[in-house]
Amino acid sequence: MEKTVLILGPTGRLGRSAALAFEAADWEVRRFDRAKDTLWDAAWGASVIVNGWNPPYPQWAAQVPDQTAQVIEVAKASGATVIIPGNVYVFGAQGPERFGPDTPHLATNSLGRIRVHMEAAYRASGVQTFVVRAGDFLDTQASGNWFDMIIAKPIPKGKISYPGRLDCPHAFTFLPDVATTMVALAEKRHSLALFEDVPVPSFTLTGEELAQAISTVVGRTIVAKPMAWWPISIAKIAWPMGSGLLEMRYLWNKSHHIDATRHAALCGNVAMTPLHDALAQALNLDVHPNEAVRSSGQAVTAQ
Repeated sequence: MEKTVLILGPTGRLGRSAALAFEAADWEVRRFDRAKDTLWDAAWGASVIVNGWNPPYPQWAAQVPDQTAQVIEVAKASGATVIIPGNVYVFGAQGPERFGPDTPHLATNSLGRIRVHMEAAYRASGVQTFVVRAGDFLDTQASGNWFDMIIAKPIPKGKISYPGRLDCPHAFTFLPDVATTMVALAEKRHSLALFEDVPVPSFTLTGEELAQAISTVVGRTIVAKPMAWWPISIAKIAWPMGSGLLEMRYLWNKSHHIDATRHAALCGNVAMTPLHDALAQALNLDVHPNEAVRSSGQAVTAQ
């Protein structure tokens, strides 16, 4: 069916948000249920597959290649377009500060290489695939991401706990903006290339600028304090997830920004959420400030 989408991982943060966005755009949404569905049966007749499957870091090496092969096989047979969430891991610690569709995938670490191989498999598959790339998520509810689990936890104490250098620019992306981008691309898929890498407009913020923006949203001063990494270093001995977090730590100390030029060309009519509105929703506040966030006399904008 022309407007039928299958969501893989519908209970995860990306799958949940994508399902809501497609429903709001009057698509028929199929939510894949691992307990009772088979991929072949669920995908047959769907024009779009959103692959929101995302196992924990320790399971990436074992599961991601197989999941990728399964989705490609089914999409080839059914003729479906596949949409996958892309991250910034593929660019690597030695990559440039600008992350765009033409930025080389230079990652040499384990998790980065898994994502490089995954995207390369889709690109070579012959299946129409859209990579919708984003930075660290700001979600509308607590979903186990860096923002809600670590950064925002100490706001009641007047501070945020920031995982990297406080002066280092970092990309944050509002999850509903990722979902609406997926819908926009799905609806114009017939006019798009076989493979599209579309970075979503994101907020480029240092830890200090993030604290300033949160201060505006909550109406009181919030300061940024460095997060202590030593508990994770100790916990990794008995907690495999800790090793993955440490492996990706470099992103908090590597200046980077997302180049959304391709998004502007393909999805220029898709409204993106302003920073303060995104933060208010991420903090579950009924607050919608209208003032721009200021840093050193300049407005902090989405890039």
